[in-house]
Amino acid sequence: MLPVIWFCIVAVMVAIYVVLDGFDLGAGIVHLCVARDAAERRLVLKSIGPVWDGNEVWLLAGGGALYFAFPPLYASSFSGFYLPLMMVLWLLVLRGIAIEFRNQIDNAVWTPFWDVVFMLASCLLAIFLGAALGNVVRGVPLDANHEFFLPLWTNFLPGKDAGILDWYTVLVGLFSFFTLAMHGALWVTFKTEAALQQRARRVARAAWAGVALFTVIVTLVSFSIQPKLGASFAAMPAGYVFPALALAGLAGSIVFMSREKDGAAFLASCLYIVGMLTSVVFGVFPDVLPANSDPNLSLTITNASASEYGLSVGLAWFIPGILLVIGYFTFVYRKFSGKVTADGGGH
Repeated sequence: MLPVIWFCIVAVMVAIYVVLDGFDLGAGIVHLCVARDAAERRLVLKSIGPVWDGNEVWLLAGGGALYFAFPPLYASSFSGFYLPLMMVLWLLVLRGIAIEFRNQIDNAVWTPFWDVVFMLASCLLAIFLGAALGNVVRGVPLDANHEFFLPLWTNFLPGKDAGILDWYTVLVGLFSFFTLAMHGALWVTFKTEAALQQRARRVARAAWAGVALFTVIVTLVSFSIQPKLGASFAAMPAGYVFPALALAGLAGSIVFMSREKDGAAFLASCLYIVGMLTSVVFGVFPDVLPANSDPNLSLTITNASASEYGLSVGLAWFIPGILLVIGYFTFVYRKFSGKVTADGGGH
């Protein structure tokens, strides 16, 4: 029972990270499209300025929970995915310094340069995070020692000799790009006013069309690439509640966008992301890292979990800790609620 609880905890923390850091990644993707001048770009950055670094804490927390609860999974993943993880690390660093460095020098070249760096790092992060999800769905070539190594790419075919990037993982990466672009544009729409808000709303609608198209394509291809997905939903039809949540979120986001109910549209986008991620989690369960070489070599919640005693002690400490984190995030988001304006300091 405890491994299942910790599996759900890690899945929830990853989902929270994607929802929260997803909108500031998306804001980075769209900010040069929706902002026409330096003042508007500053408003986009001010909309995420108080929270973007805090949002990334959920990635660290999820990694820490993974290390504690499923150490073999942590060891296998962080060695096998070493190259893309280093690339993700550098992209996270570039995003951070782009936000903080852009206003350090008042120069006609300096500020636009860091704005472009911020946009490119955000775009590549969205694609790489999507490709990572695609690798989990597709599976990796685990051996009998639960070890593997993947090059960045090989022949771009999702077989046993695939690399990190193949046509399927790139497809999921593009899907992630459109999803986070929509999510970020909806956040900017929610936090801004006037012409900037209208342009962000138009970008969100355009991105929604891409999300809807990729939702259909990626879903159909994923069930073909990973037979376990179909088997899991067939064995427990109650799991269809998760894709139902995603469809409700996708439909709700476009309906609320058309009615210019920006807060509701953003929350619907959050629901869509949570629904899609939980669908993947349900589909691969009880695997935590499927093996595409031999399903019997997959890492599961059973063979990858820590001891029952360690999990129980960790859970006792986790509960008060997560309550403090929730309290802190509630305070921050309430403190900086409302529309951003050009007045005052900040980004």
